[in-house]
Amino acid sequence: QVQLVESGGGLVQPGGSLRLSCAASGFAFTVYRMSWYRQAPGKERELVATIRAPGGSTDYAPSVKGRFAISRDDAKKSLYLQMNSLNAEDTAVYYCNAALGLRDYWGQGTQVTVSS
Repeated sequence: QVQLVESGGGLVQPGGSLRLSCAASGFAFTVYRMSWYRQAPGKERELVATIRAPGGSTDYAPSVKGRFAISRDDAKKSLYLQMNSLNAEDTAVYYCNAALGLRDYWGQGTQVTVSS
């Protein structure tokens, strides 16, 4: 069955860094567009970053551009999000998403909390 398992979340101080990972299985990872979304308390889920297949072109939300970097390792069927210069507004549950046509898969999410 399809699985997306996120890891790497946690508590970090403002200005710190975290690297999120998403391990995929049960579908043809290499042809899917992969994305990170996040949802803060009381807010709607928002797109953070996307990396396409093939080619690996990327897009970022304006709020994270220049601070976050999305990448994928097709051989390992894994997606990553390097997050630098974190601030309180980055606090949210981060979700891994795989999309291809009408197929749309989600992970269970990993909590990122930025606080001193």
